[in-house]
Amino acid sequence: MTKQDPEMLARLATAIGQANAQNAPHFIPEDAPFDSEQRNWLNGLMTGLFAIAAAAKGDGAENEAGTALKILFGSQSGTAESLAKDLRKYAKTKGFEAEIGELDSVTPEDLVSLNHVVILAATFGEGEPTDNAKKFYEALMAVDAPSLPASLNFSVCGLGDSSYPHFNKVGTDLDARLAELGATRAAALVSCDVAYDEDYAAWKEAVFLSEPFASAAGAAGVADAEEAGPAFDKNHPFLASLMGADCLSGDGSAKRVNHVEISLAGGGEDLDYSVGDSLGVWPVNAPELANEILALLGLTGREVVNLKSGACKLRSAVLTKLDIVTVTPATLEAWGVERPFEDAHVIDLLRAGVPDLDAQAFVDGLRPLQPRLYSIASSPKKHPGEVHLTVGEVHYDLEGHKRQGVASTFLGKRLALGGSVGVYVQRSGHFHLPEDDSKPVIMIGPGTGIAPFHAFLEEREMRQATGDNWLFFGDQHQATDYLYRGEIEGWAASGLLTRLSLAWSRDSTEKVYVQHLIEKDGATFFDWLEAGAAIYICGDASRMASDVDKAIRRVIATHGKLDAAGVDAYMDQLTKDHRYQRDVY
Repeated sequence: MTKQDPEMLARLATAIGQANAQNAPHFIPEDAPFDSEQRNWLNGLMTGLFAIAAAAKGDGAENEAGTALKILFGSQSGTAESLAKDLRKYAKTKGFEAEIGELDSVTPEDLVSLNHVVILAATFGEGEPTDNAKKFYEALMAVDAPSLPASLNFSVCGLGDSSYPHFNKVGTDLDARLAELGATRAAALVSCDVAYDEDYAAWKEAVFLSEPFASAAGAAGVADAEEAGPAFDKNHPFLASLMGADCLSGDGSAKRVNHVEISLAGGGEDLDYSVGDSLGVWPVNAPELANEILALLGLTGREVVNLKSGACKLRSAVLTKLDIVTVTPATLEAWGVERPFEDAHVIDLLRAGVPDLDAQAFVDGLRPLQPRLYSIASSPKKHPGEVHLTVGEVHYDLEGHKRQGVASTFLGKRLALGGSVGVYVQRSGHFHLPEDDSKPVIMIGPGTGIAPFHAFLEEREMRQATGDNWLFFGDQHQATDYLYRGEIEGWAASGLLTRLSLAWSRDSTEKVYVQHLIEKDGATFFDWLEAGAAIYICGDASRMASDVDKAIRRVIATHGKLDAAGVDAYMDQLTKDHRYQRDVY
């Protein structure tokens, strides 16, 4: 048979079509118009060719699809979300094609049809779920939550801080409730503390070694190139340098707030960020506190101690590697002591007297020093190669002794100009400006909560955004606490700020807060919402954010003429549309 034999080619095409229609293992039917020699030769040829094609198709399908896995997260600061993304990459190498999403993107009913689900959930505030997990959590805990099939295999990673009384409550609740409703626990719950790396890594491995996951795994794939991690992260920070720390507070202010500028020159250009992201800062402990601790222990600091990261001198450990402030249950257990009072620090335990501790016993009771996250206060478009922060120094008295924040005073006082500081970007998956620059924006951020909105306004200015901007800001006294006053008033004068609402809580006999101004201008506020405005809130979660949320709900009820159920539905829609976003702490 040759190219010059059109009749034979036509007969062959007809035969292949018949065989395909019949899903035949051999492609030349007995009644095809060929003699036996031609049929045998063609059968051998086509069987080989289609076997190769089928194998290639099969390999590609397994690598493309893998076994379906749902990864859900509840994250406030971004940690659970970043771990969820890491888990998705890891899952692909184990033969799973993972879909990732916020817990509130699903309902308990959605779980019924799934086979493999992994949840990473942070505990926030007083044992509460994060903003993007609250609806799912409440629905799962409800008495009318649906029964779940045993074919649903799950595992939960909880994240929190063991120094707080409700450590990992949300993760614990979710794990217990999923099992109670009938789902199968594939790997045991892990409760990750602030130093979570080892526990998370062990849990991640345990999940995919568990029988329900190992037996269902498809062909292992390779993580996509675009999913590669950032050049710098929590465990591999960039060594940046301090450009300046200028006080924003006026004389007589009850607190000192600094505008901190950090240079990313010398390699940190790869540490790209967007407005709405946070900067992780690795601090150094105060030398005077370290010296007092060593004196109380009767140690020189030259003793060699073993940490998980390796051996080092004790002084180096207490300055740069260990949290020498926070008392955890593990601290009390390791040292065999009780708290002298509820909020006691490490120094208070030592002052109260503890059994003789050698250097190793002392460090064994401490957790690793952790980075602090600060909302970024600059636009990279306006300040390329730099990142700016708004940092309120923490100073207070406790049990007759002066205390100070570790990172806030490190950045504001102890780090010299040009001094080095380890930093990385913690990306926010939810707290970002609308992509459409014509959309109106409402920003609510009293005190240092102004930080991301300083960045937002710089960004809107650089992008020449046409959408209206409304800023709610406040603090105690206008004369001493009006942060970024010159810039804010300049933006108002230029028209970048369409509306500016200021609340000063100590400048009149009646305390005025931002939530009061929201209700005062409720009609206009609601008009902005109806025009598509996105609301952003930054600051204290326990009081301010809660009070602001209640005020917004009252505005919607009054001016939207809605009952409680209608308000809930309205707020739910704002959240789904990413028009109600919070960066609270």
